Amino acid sequence: MVKLSDIKSGESATIVKIQGHGAFRKRVMEIGFVRGKRVNVILNAPLQDPIKYSIMGYEVSLRRNEANLIEVIPCKDDTATEVADTNHLRTINDSDPVTQAQHESNKINVALIGNPNCGKTSLFNFVSGAHERVGNYNGVTVDAREECFNYKGYQISIVDLPGTYSLSAYSPEELYVRRYLKDEIPDVILNMVVASNLERNLYLTTELIDMDRSMVVGLNMYDELLKSGAKLDYDALGKMIGVPIVPTITKSGEGIPELLDTIIQVYEGKHDTVRHVHVKLGSEIESAIKEIKDSIKASSLPVLQFSPRYLAIKLLEGDREVERMLCNQPEHKEWKSIRDRWVKHIEEVCQEDISSIIASEKYGFISGALRETYEQGEEPRNVKGTEIIDTIVTHKLFGYPIFLMIMWLMFWTTFELGNYPKEWIESLISWLSGIISSYMPAGPLKDMVVDGIIGGVGGVIVFLPNILIMFMFISFMEDSGYMSRAAFIMDKIMHKLGLHGKSFIPLVMGFGCNVPAIMSTRIIESKSSRLITMLINPFMSCSARLPIYILLIGTFFPNHASLVLMSLYVLGIVVAILTARLLRKFYLKKDETPFVMELPPYRVPTLKATLHHMWEKGEQYLRKMGGVILMASIVIWILGYFPRNLEKSNEEMTHQELIEQQQNSYLAKIGHFVEPVVEPLGFNWKVSIAILSGTSAKEIVVSTLGVLYSADSEETSLSDKLTADNPQTGKPDFNPIMAISFMVFSLLYFPCLATITAIVKESGSWKYGAFSIIYNTAVAWIAAFIVYQVGIFIS
Repeated sequence: MVKLSDIKSGESATIVKIQGHGAFRKRVMEIGFVRGKRVNVILNAPLQDPIKYSIMGYEVSLRRNEANLIEVIPCKDDTATEVADTNHLRTINDSDPVTQAQHESNKINVALIGNPNCGKTSLFNFVSGAHERVGNYNGVTVDAREECFNYKGYQISIVDLPGTYSLSAYSPEELYVRRYLKDEIPDVILNMVVASNLERNLYLTTELIDMDRSMVVGLNMYDELLKSGAKLDYDALGKMIGVPIVPTITKSGEGIPELLDTIIQVYEGKHDTVRHVHVKLGSEIESAIKEIKDSIKASSLPVLQFSPRYLAIKLLEGDREVERMLCNQPEHKEWKSIRDRWVKHIEEVCQEDISSIIASEKYGFISGALRETYEQGEEPRNVKGTEIIDTIVTHKLFGYPIFLMIMWLMFWTTFELGNYPKEWIESLISWLSGIISSYMPAGPLKDMVVDGIIGGVGGVIVFLPNILIMFMFISFMEDSGYMSRAAFIMDKIMHKLGLHGKSFIPLVMGFGCNVPAIMSTRIIESKSSRLITMLINPFMSCSARLPIYILLIGTFFPNHASLVLMSLYVLGIVVAILTARLLRKFYLKKDETPFVMELPPYRVPTLKATLHHMWEKGEQYLRKMGGVILMASIVIWILGYFPRNLEKSNEEMTHQELIEQQQNSYLAKIGHFVEPVVEPLGFNWKVSIAILSGTSAKEIVVSTLGVLYSADSEETSLSDKLTADNPQTGKPDFNPIMAISFMVFSLLYFPCLATITAIVKESGSWKYGAFSIIYNTAVAWIAAFIVYQVGIFIS
């Protein structure tokens, strides 16, 4: 979008939108800078600031950074038509600046802000048709997501910002949200609050009020407030705080049309409730705010992104981000001197630190507003149920066994129930392979389809039911609120490891996929704890490794499947714990941060929501089948198929000749080169190739085995091929000891490229990605070596 500051001297433009807030926005609109008006650039000052403009027959000057907040459409000639009534712009032609201004002014940028678990992402999904992940715990939205949709002639761009409790610079989410509000300047802020927890949720609202921005409050989960018997006069409360309040129930969509209508009214400046209110903070603090605010207003500082009052409050609180914003201003020393004098005085008088006083006054403001508008009902039924359940699941004796039992149940169900559809898919793939083998003419294309594509992709797709079951369990735990309880009971243990209690959630998420799990470490305020959590997360066995486990456990340990599967996950956790201890002791300095995590009320997830989340992961898995795994399978097949003996066709080659041909392939040469490194672990050259193929995605390990062992045996299933005798050695390549060694190595060695990329991006340094590759692989080699050598010794 073109800004008025970009228009050169002598040129003209038509105004589209006025950004900014409060007094600035009101002032420029009063002097004629309104949508549809034509403005001419007269000249720039010698230092290019300020700039003189002509509008509505008279001249006015604006600072360049003020002009940067006015969006315009450049006029290409002097025939542009201007109309007085900006609400009824007439269409002349598609290139007419007035028409373009009307079109552009119908775009509303909305910033969606609220506490964790307030229903922001549910609303985002509902209005935009997106499919963002929704979970009943802190940190689901770890980055901003933007979607556009059309509503009543407007194009609304809605940005779902990370959940945050305040706008301090304490956590990455808080900093991210505040920087977004500073840099992007949305047209309207949509602040979602939970109706059943107003006092806590409205604290963030008071901070947004201090900013003096156009805002609407969405009163979400309003049905829970009504069920409790409570009453809230939300219209009266909205008038008290100067912000329209609209009740909503995002899970059903109730109230959302009214919410969007209100956003449009606020954007157009037509809502009667809107007014700027000062959240009073006590006489002493108000005196301090006034002196700092007046000094800021009298200075050369262009107060555009944040109101002077908000900056004054943050200066009193000693906010580091605001300090950095203002430190280059010539009056900064004066403001700091005023601040220090008042802070010393107030803290001596009140015998309390200034931040605590401001927080108490804000909660006092909220309490006073609710006392006049809110009538408490009976204790909400779900809260009572929550307390009863919490006495059991967070009990110091019962909490851990319950957690372990739930995890064991997840693994048992994943393997046992998933085994039935897995066998059906295996039979289907065998039937398909047989049909193609029977009817397709011999040649490289047939070999690629049967051995490369079906042998590779088919060997992985059979595990789709197991993965869906695991994601169904994880989804249920997240949506129900149990995941936060698991983090709560693990807090003490995590602190003993030198970590934060919040680290537990990214670690559990790692059972699904390490990439979003590493991204979710942003919920951890402590930088050192965040880094350690990132680096140990790859030891959490992601779902991509599950096909490897199910293949080998089902082949060699079918009678103890759930026990072996859970043991692998426990091993990953143990290695992660030891790594965390080593990192905390020798590298990352201890950084204690208080463990503050919301324990939301339990909610019974709908079957539709659980199945929807489960299928989203299944869909990703299937897309991977048709993308990276398909391509990798074909590449592995090509390397194993060539060079080819041109003197013989495929139908002339015996089974033994096919094996010899594979032994002389390009793939075999690569495998034999790596083999000496992995031979002490019980691996041959084929296994080394499978390990290397896991660089792009761990599922490819199974597809690679499927391709490599397609020529060794005439058996149909990959399990049978692995247990069949090797024609060269006369015994199977895989046995129970080697299977355990291979699973341990697959569990611990370097993560996939996507995970490495996430670590580098989130840590801000490539050295942490390199550490993960080198350290994890070394740990995997040592652990697999011990397992194999001890196994051989015992047997």
